[in-house]
Amino acid sequence: MNLKVGIILGSTREGRVSEAVGNWVLKNSKSIDDAEFEIVDIRDYDLPFLGTTEDMSNVSSWNKKLEELDAFIFVVAEYNHSITGALKNALDLARDSWNNKSAGIVSYGAAGGARASEHLRGILSELQIASVRSHVLLSLFDDFENHSEFKPRDMHTDNLNSLFVQVRDWGNALKTLR
Repeated sequence: MNLKVGIILGSTREGRVSEAVGNWVLKNSKSIDDAEFEIVDIRDYDLPFLGTTEDMSNVSSWNKKLEELDAFIFVVAEYNHSITGALKNALDLARDSWNNKSAGIVSYGAAGGARASEHLRGILSELQIASVRSHVLLSLFDDFENHSEFKPRDMHTDNLNSLFVQVRDWGNALKTLR
């Protein structure tokens, strides 16, 4: 059975570019055997902020989706040197659904999203998600025209392919723990 990998779009704001980046990741994933990739947009789940409501139906749907997946690739926007509040909330609204799975990070921002990625790695570790070494850092200055139209440089393809292989291999190894 193929590994199921969710490409998590970590931004929900208007005018976001995470959809374009996520679609680029999905398009390039076609070269990877033994894994199925799909976009998982946290905006589609209309998640409440933790502790603000007793209606947990959307949270249940979110957790059910995560339980179907074996691994993740997070598309991470850097806001104020960290991840978005929406992504942090989505991470906090699940616990066991994340455990013993692998993850890769594709980040973007003025500094390639590096600071957000480092924050995310600490959170992933606490959730028992093994983040892989390969990482794609996209620059708002060099990979986006006018900071909005996504035009990735060819140099990112090799890193992305390494990320896919590591996520797949670690995901398969961690599957034995679940």
